[in-house]
Amino acid sequence: MYYFIKGKLAYKGENYIVVDAAGVGYMIYTSLSGIEKSGQTGSDIKMYTYLNVREDAMELYGFATPEEKSMFMRLISVSGVGPKAALAVLSVASPSRIAAAIMTDDEKILTRAAGVGPKAARRIILELKDKLDAAELGIDAAESAPEEVSVITDSRAEALSALVVLGYSAADAKSVLMKLDEKLSTEELIKKALAALM
Repeated sequence: MYYFIKGKLAYKGENYIVVDAAGVGYMIYTSLSGIEKSGQTGSDIKMYTYLNVREDAMELYGFATPEEKSMFMRLISVSGVGPKAALAVLSVASPSRIAAAIMTDDEKILTRAAGVGPKAARRIILELKDKLDAAELGIDAAESAPEEVSVITDSRAEALSALVVLGYSAADAKSVLMKLDEKLSTEELIKKALAALM
């Protein structure tokens, strides 16, 4: 219903902010990073929003970037993960770090979020692993996966995308991946490449 709300930051709460848009104060639940990035009271703000409708309530959830909203939408698509749990996950890691955790089976990052136990973390990984892609997180797949890598194996291209999501340059990641056995799985490629890059 609301794609974004733009206005003045009227108030900061513990887990929400209030945006004054044309004289209407919108209470928007957001992550810790969303609160940190919202700026000073009275400053201009734009939040990408999701309206959660329940029988007893309508709640607005807001995000500083489209990537954060995209990850939130992915998280709430997992069975048993509601908006509050998804927001808790976004409070402990950036969308790119969450994507990397999912791609590398790193449950520890996800279980740092309040209300997300090992079972929920495993479910998030299982349900989202095949659905995440670099383009969805704001990475140009054509730039992040050089032609010669994607031609060799899909697993190398996926590993390259994951490493770029983690902040490594495509050139550095490609250089390391080309030295690894192309028969390795995506997860093994990522782990070995991370060890080499660190």
